[in-house]
Amino acid sequence: MKKVCISFFIVAIIILSVIGLNLPSAKSHEEYLRIHIRADSNLYTDQAVKYKVKDSVVNFLTPLIAECDTKQKAEKMLKANIESIKAVCDCTLRENGFNYVATVSVKEEEFPTRVYGDLELEKGFYKALIIELGSGSGDNWWCVVYPPLCFVGEGDNYVYKSKIKQIIDGFYNKEKN
Repeated sequence: MKKVCISFFIVAIIILSVIGLNLPSAKSHEEYLRIHIRADSNLYTDQAVKYKVKDSVVNFLTPLIAECDTKQKAEKMLKANIESIKAVCDCTLRENGFNYVATVSVKEEEFPTRVYGDLELEKGFYKALIIELGSGSGDNWWCVVYPPLCFVGEGDNYVYKSKIKQIIDGFYNKEKN
C-alpha cells in the first residue's frame, strides 16, 4: 500500500509538472527579447536584402549575445550597440546597391503567436530590437534575440532546449520501453 501511495504521488507530481510546462506564463513576455526586421517594400529585391541584413546583424550580434546571461544584460548590450547595428545594416544595404538606410531602436512592440520547435511564444507585447529598412512598409522577419533562438540554428530550424523538458521526456521514454 505504501508503494502504491508513493507511486501515485510521484505520478501526480510529474503530471502536474507537464501540465505546468504547457500553461502560458504571466512572465513569459518578460523573459524574451525579440528582433523584428521590416523590409522597405514587398518587391523581391527589398525582401532579398532584408534577409542579407538579417544575416549580417545575426553575425554581428552572435558573439555579443553569447556573453549575456540575462535578458536585462542583452537589452543593455543592444542599446549600447545601436549605432554599430545601424552601421551593419546600412553597410549591407549599400553593398547590395540600395540607397535607403535603416532605422534601429529597442522598444516594446506587439508580436503574433509564434512557434519555435516545442516553444510557443504567445501573442503579446515584447521588448524587441526593431530594424526598419527604408520605409519599413514591407513584409518582416522576426525571431528571438534572448534567449538566442535565432542565433543557434540554420535557416528557420531553431532549437529551444529546456533541461526540465528533457528530463520529463526521458522519463516518459523509459516508461514506454
